[in-house]
Amino acid sequence: MKTKVVLIGILLFSCLFLYSCSINRMAMNMIADALTGEGSADVFAGDPDPQLIGDALPFAIKMYEALLSQNPTHQGLMLTTGSLFIMYANAFVQGSAEKLAHYEWQQREAALARAKQLYLRGIAILDNALEARHRGFRQAMANEEVRDSFLRRFRREDVGLLYWAVAGGLSAYSIDLLNFELSARIPEWNAMIHRAYELDPNFGGWALNEFFIIFYASLPEVLGGNLELARHHFRLAVEKSGGTSTSAFLSYARNIDIPAQDYDNFRYNLEKALAIDVDVNVSTRLVNIINQRKARWLLDNAWLYFSFLPIPDDF
Repeated sequence: MKTKVVLIGILLFSCLFLYSCSINRMAMNMIADALTGEGSADVFAGDPDPQLIGDALPFAIKMYEALLSQNPTHQGLMLTTGSLFIMYANAFVQGSAEKLAHYEWQQREAALARAKQLYLRGIAILDNALEARHRGFRQAMANEEVRDSFLRRFRREDVGLLYWAVAGGLSAYSIDLLNFELSARIPEWNAMIHRAYELDPNFGGWALNEFFIIFYASLPEVLGGNLELARHHFRLAVEKSGGTSTSAFLSYARNIDIPAQDYDNFRYNLEKALAIDVDVNVSTRLVNIINQRKARWLLDNAWLYFSFLPIPDDF
């Protein structure tokens, strides 16, 4: 009888333990779904205070990482966590570093190195998500002979992962152009972003068009660069956004006008960006505010990029 009582007790405890685990897993899934669901991005993207978001993002990233460690197969958490690393690195680490004065070069180099590491952390999570969705992803992307055929398996729901993985990868490469490990991945990122565009050319409204302005303008022709295609995507971004995309004007000024040393068009595009009402589109309010600050800084420091402009007296 005692043995039976003990066995029954163990069985009941085991059932309760498994039930508790099930409840915990359900709760984790519910939290993860709520934090990564539709509309959650506007809590950040729609905020009018970049400093508030910049201060809040590190905690948010660690919170998502903690949730992901408890629920490592949740696709929404992987996408959100990976993309937050990349957004934070771009907007608040690399972006701030680029505005540092010439005599602050040590702080600049340290900040850029940190931004690169943040990009790489985001890429690792996104690559894991892509591997989980499509087994053999990493191996196929490294093999030019099977890369394109493998990407044919991808569907529209994969576009977000493809976009952010490529955005993070090329951003990391832009910081460290002599990194051969990153440069070796450019062909696969090229294939991935073009597959994303095939699947959903209107992803994020006009996000892919904005991306292609930088992509085609900054890469050499041998790696896929094409100024005409950059201009084509600029026109599409302006058309799709109804002229409310600060990113399109800013990207054109930085990646096309500066290399061409076309100061008049550089100034025109930045003034167009500054004239945009940031409250017209809540989903892009934060990025538009950040971009307008960049545009103002670029105009005030245009002499750094155009050799024929006079150097300020206080330099």
